[in-house]
Amino acid sequence: MAYIIGTILVIIALIIVGLILRKRVYDVVDRQESWKMDIMNRNIASELQRIKNLNLSGETQVKFETWKERWEYIITRELPDIEEYLLDAEEAADRYRFSTAKKILRKADQTLQSIESDIENILQELDQLLESEETSRLEIEQIQPEMKELRKKLSQHRYQYGKADAHFDNAIDELEKRLKQYHEFTQSGDYHEAQQLVDELKVEFATIRQQINDFPTIYKSCKHDLPAQLDELLTGIKGMKDDGYRVEHLGFEKEIHNYQRRLSDCVTSLDKGDLEDARQIIPELEERIKEMYVLLEKEAIAKNYIETQIPSYRHLLDELSTSFHETKIEVEELKQAYYFEDGDMEKYLTLDKAISQLRKQFDELSIEIENEDTSHMELREMIEAGFKQIESLQAELEAFKKRIRALRKDELEAKEKLSEVKNQLNDTLRKLNKSNIPGVPTFIWNLSETANEKNAQVLKTLEKKPLDITEVQHAITEAEKAIDTVVEQTDMMLDQAYLTEQVIQYANRYRSQYPLLAAKLAESERLFRSYEYELSLEQAAKALEEIEPGALKRIEAFQEEEVLN
Repeated sequence: MAYIIGTILVIIALIIVGLILRKRVYDVVDRQESWKMDIMNRNIASELQRIKNLNLSGETQVKFETWKERWEYIITRELPDIEEYLLDAEEAADRYRFSTAKKILRKADQTLQSIESDIENILQELDQLLESEETSRLEIEQIQPEMKELRKKLSQHRYQYGKADAHFDNAIDELEKRLKQYHEFTQSGDYHEAQQLVDELKVEFATIRQQINDFPTIYKSCKHDLPAQLDELLTGIKGMKDDGYRVEHLGFEKEIHNYQRRLSDCVTSLDKGDLEDARQIIPELEERIKEMYVLLEKEAIAKNYIETQIPSYRHLLDELSTSFHETKIEVEELKQAYYFEDGDMEKYLTLDKAISQLRKQFDELSIEIENEDTSHMELREMIEAGFKQIESLQAELEAFKKRIRALRKDELEAKEKLSEVKNQLNDTLRKLNKSNIPGVPTFIWNLSETANEKNAQVLKTLEKKPLDITEVQHAITEAEKAIDTVVEQTDMMLDQAYLTEQVIQYANRYRSQYPLLAAKLAESERLFRSYEYELSLEQAAKALEEIEPGALKRIEAFQEEEVLN
């Protein structure tokens, strides 16, 4: 029983699967049937009738016949074959021959896709043909009146074209031949060739039109304007030469003659309708003429500059030479009394050489001005450089003058310093004489003697011939140091002596009470009378501090107050 039920279920399953697969085949058949009907219902024939507006001959007729035959073949052969394929597929599905049905449907699908592709190509080629015809026709309709207008312009202004009018007439004739050839192509149905010809014709016409429009201006420039400018420039150069301007070195005349020959060659080329050489030379020559005028103007300005500045230049150079000569005399005098540093002598000799060289350059410049071998622009550069040199040398000479004049100033200052040092020493000695101290320590006299020797050394260096101011300044410095030491040590010694007296007087109040203090004070007094003021102060201060700590500070404070008051 179970076996029977299983068998029945299998059969049912197979039937269901078969129905599903058959349904799928039917769906594909329905879709391809709809596709086929859509193709049959397309009005391709009426689309092809659009070509009837063109001339059905030549290339156009061949294409039309090809498209028509292909469409008729689709309608009469391929679509009926599709119908057979679909019936065969349904029949195979009814018999559960699904693989056969799939193969048939695949073949039908490929055929339908091929039909679609061919229809698309037909319509695309048709549109391209119609568009090409319309575009070329519109372009020709635009070119034709422009071509007539161009010929009219050439005819009315023929005098502006010289001998080139024949060339442009021939060029327009050639364009009209090409235009006639276009109409022949369209009448014979060769619209593709007609479109190619129109594309070429547009380029050629644009070129000829541009040449005809540009030619009068270019021809006038090469034939009249530029030659006239060159002639005027030559005349101007000749006039400048007659007026003494030095323009020969510029080589303009040879260059101008070369440009005149090139312009003549350009005119010959223009008479043949060739504008290329002229297009190149016109901007080049216009720019070069401007450059020539600029250089000639510079030469004229330079000549005027030289004529007006040479007297000033000579005057400044003479002033510089005179000033240096005066300085030279002063240096020779100073060399007898003073020692010159190597750097000062080097600067002096350098100035002498530079001024002599500048004078030599001016003499050479004067010769070149007279000989007329050098351009005024070059001469101006030389003069401008000379002015800068003079200005620099004047500054250097003034600095050198200040330097050598400072030698005497340093001498006077050294003598003043020496006088000050002597006065300081004398004041110190008077201060010692007025003091109430028992005597002056030997080291003070030694320092005073050293200071005197330093002063004597200053006098000795001042008396040397030539005077070495550096040595003098060194001697002054040493003398100042020596006197500073004398003053410092003397003041210190006097302060110590005075303080010692104060300490002993203050400590005397304890002398009777403290025998040991009395003995130490007696020793301090002995040292004081022996001029040992520092040791005496140390002995007395130490003895007092042992009896009354802090007494020394109070005595020092009291002494400072007296000094301030």
